[in-house]
Amino acid sequence: MDPLSLVIGAAIALGGVLVGRALPNRRPGRPQPRQAVAAAPRSPQPICGCGHHLVFHDAEKRLCQAQVVIPGRWTGEQSSSYRKCMCQGYRGPLPVDEYYAPDLLGDES
Repeated sequence: MDPLSLVIGAAIALGGVLVGRALPNRRPGRPQPRQAVAAAPRSPQPICGCGHHLVFHDAEKRLCQAQVVIPGRWTGEQSSSYRKCMCQGYRGPLPVDEYYAPDLLGDES
């Protein structure tokens, strides 16, 4: 290979990289990195596999107490109906318990 063809190939490759950087991202529906970080929740939420929050589950039995909507088109009726969620127990992240820790320095102010 002669040196001229290597220089031309490198220039074409560099030009492709520069053009790719200059053009905006054209993929629809893909969030930009800055938007994804800003939209992320600050702390993980205790959401069960059934889609309901931990507060909808009984503290002792851990059964779900929420109601779900059954669309009428699924049952052949005109109106929607409600029934109890069939979740048999909370299956999500457990929040960390908060404890009070006294001040170790003993500041009397």
